[in-house]
Amino acid sequence: MNYLDWLVLVATLAFIVLYGTLRTRGAKTMEGYLKGDSSMKWWMIGISIMATQASAITFLSTPGQAITDGMRFLQFYFGLPIAMVIIAVTMVPIYYRLKVYTAYEYLETRFDIKTRILAVILFLMLRGLSAGITLFAPSLVLSTILGWPLTLTTVMIGVMVIIYVVSGGSRAVSLTQRYQMAVIMGGMILAGVLAFSLLPDNVSFSDSVAIAGQLGKFNLVSYEFDLETRYNIWSGLIAGTFLSLSYFGTDQSQVARYLGGTSEKESKLGLIFNGLLKIPMQFIILFIGVMVYVFYLFNQAPVFHNQVLSSRAMATDQAAVLNELGDEYNGVYSEKRKAVDRLLSAVKQDDAGQIEKAKLDVQQWEAKERSVRDSVKTTIKKAIPNAKENDTDYIFLNFVLSNLPHGIIGLLLAVMFSAAMSSMAGELNALASTSCVDIYKRGINKDASPEHYVKASQWMTLGWAIIAMVFAMLARFSENLIQYVNIVGSLFYGTLLGIFLTAFYIKYVRGTAVFWAAIISESVVLYCYKFTDIAFLQYNLIGCCVVIVLALFIQSIINRSNQKNTAGL
Repeated sequence: MNYLDWLVLVATLAFIVLYGTLRTRGAKTMEGYLKGDSSMKWWMIGISIMATQASAITFLSTPGQAITDGMRFLQFYFGLPIAMVIIAVTMVPIYYRLKVYTAYEYLETRFDIKTRILAVILFLMLRGLSAGITLFAPSLVLSTILGWPLTLTTVMIGVMVIIYVVSGGSRAVSLTQRYQMAVIMGGMILAGVLAFSLLPDNVSFSDSVAIAGQLGKFNLVSYEFDLETRYNIWSGLIAGTFLSLSYFGTDQSQVARYLGGTSEKESKLGLIFNGLLKIPMQFIILFIGVMVYVFYLFNQAPVFHNQVLSSRAMATDQAAVLNELGDEYNGVYSEKRKAVDRLLSAVKQDDAGQIEKAKLDVQQWEAKERSVRDSVKTTIKKAIPNAKENDTDYIFLNFVLSNLPHGIIGLLLAVMFSAAMSSMAGELNALASTSCVDIYKRGINKDASPEHYVKASQWMTLGWAIIAMVFAMLARFSENLIQYVNIVGSLFYGTLLGIFLTAFYIKYVRGTAVFWAAIISESVVLYCYKFTDIAFLQYNLIGCCVVIVLALFIQSIINRSNQKNTAGL
């Protein structure tokens, strides 16, 4: 990075922080601080929902996911439009009718206080962990680029978010997210255009798409039904629908976004808007990853994408082994490039036989590349025992830093930081509102002034930000980050959704039954995660179904017991 990159990065982030602070400071009531005075139009709601969901992990990790695994991750979102319609038709009218600040207030009205508190605890655990992961991704980026301690970069980013979220609350989150999404999508599309422009002159856009397709990167839909497969059309449509219902219908970080609408109609339109645009947005991001994959077919990629960690390993006694593996990797790439050129020629000639032969050659050399990479990772792990050897999250970042012009580098780093700030802001606002409304105001201090509750929400925002920063500094993630954050969500969302669906649709069930059903359900989900190979998306379906079935069963036992007691009297 040079001075131009720093200028673009600092100016972008400073504008967002100052704009959010100056435009929204001075909220005096809970309505203003937690719901933004219900002033959002439908298009603002839709953008705010997308911005809260799209963290830095989305833009840092998703292109790397496409490079290593193709575009099948898109199936993860196939259930989203279905969920948006269900939420708009069934959940939003209830929330508006009850005039709630949080989704969990409804549960006490429908069930009892212990069920409300259980749901609040599950949410706070889920969103507290997720906020830490959201902060971890950009902190790691800046730490890697500058060689600064992760602690310092974590605090820097956390403080920027704290400044405007503590000051302006929900309205600050929503207003800044408009500009953050503009920076995010503009920067990512520009990165995709530049990735294509860096290909050799004899490679057209159609050639790049054809080559990527032949090498399996456009694996958009898989009809295989397998509970252990993370991404297929069935997991996307069924488990993905349940996950989306959980996230957008019961997670306060999303519920708060559409409860701030000017009317019920505006909130419904905002949800539908999000449902229609989310899949195309993810397609674009994954497609950008595919273009970077094609770029690395014609330009040699580093054997290990975390360049800072690689340099540290080269300073150890494993340097000779790493140099030997590097030489082997260079030789493998040289042969792979010849096979890629043969594939390009076959594609241009539309020769099916030669395409198949060249494709197999490329895939064989890619397998050898992966073998060398695995050896490098093992060696780096041996050289630096606590190192994170999975470098998938660094692929896109390394491409940006190594190949794009100055100024654009600063813009794309601003994209990642804007996404992190946007998502973290929504999460902190939700954590604070839930803590204040569902715990502090409900059970600790019921009769304070509006100004007191605003101050309490501000302190709780600060407290959750500190917790997120501490978690980010202590965390170590072996998974690809975009998968890790979804795994964390899937551990809790199924149980939460089961509680809410029972509340909405099964009037027969009362509080005690659903309370114990939820506790058992969460235990089942955690067991599946720890002791089985079931794909994490299925946890949402499992958790939800266990809650509903057990709640019905327990309620029937309670009713029979009550009938016997009544008959005995």
